[in-house]
Amino acid sequence: MDYCIKGTDIIVSQNDFDLDETLDCGQAFRWRKVESDYECTYEGSFLNKSLLISKKRENEFIFHNTDENDFLGTWKDYFDLDTDYSELKKQFSEDKTLSEACKFAGGIRLLKQDSWECLISFIISQNNNIPRIKGIINRLCEHFGGFPTYQQMSCETADSLAFLRSGFRAKYLADASQKTADGTINLKAIAEMPIDEARAQLKKICGVGPKVAECVLLFGMYRTEAFPVDVWIKRVLQEYYPDGFPKFAEKNAGIAQQYLFHYIRNCKEK
Repeated sequence: MDYCIKGTDIIVSQNDFDLDETLDCGQAFRWRKVESDYECTYEGSFLNKSLLISKKRENEFIFHNTDENDFLGTWKDYFDLDTDYSELKKQFSEDKTLSEACKFAGGIRLLKQDSWECLISFIISQNNNIPRIKGIINRLCEHFGGFPTYQQMSCETADSLAFLRSGFRAKYLADASQKTADGTINLKAIAEMPIDEARAQLKKICGVGPKVAECVLLFGMYRTEAFPVDVWIKRVLQEYYPDGFPKFAEKNAGIAQQYLFHYIRNCKEK
């Protein structure tokens, strides 16, 4: 990755990066595509910092109206710009199906999200579609003036969260908030635990099952060995890996899963 400063913009040269594939693939829900004079532009937030980002041309991106401190301190890490995805894809390409998936959506990068925001987002995502997930999260942020901390939500109940129109998920949001606030759940400690212990701890939260736990570990704690399984990935495993997922990819199975998820849901369906 190389970058330069031009006025209030940071111009970044980065290969293996596509805004559509990264920001609209279901790993984060506070981004939306907007009209612009560029090839592609998204606006969104992370840790209640806002960003407008555009693709200027192939492998060149503009981080609008930000400064070097915010870029280096927040956005470079969030977009995982220090990871060599070319090398990862080279490793994954030892497997035929993974090779095809990487060719189809080679610009996906893993977003390194905040564990609390990720936990709440994926509780909301259960049995839900992306537009409705975004709507619920938008109402949550509007109500609290930004994405709320667990301290801000610690006194909430299913009834007090009715304004979200999140259905059965409201009681799970309240439970997650209360358990995190009172120390029953320590997200920072969970991020450092052996993976099976971390899974078990997250599942102490009402409504957090295997898939949500894996999503929090992968997207909110950068545990790249975590491997969320939904109906699409279940189909991949049954059709292409009946004898098990390739051992060589297990260390970064979560990143491999992102390529496979996008591939089976889009390319193979067509």
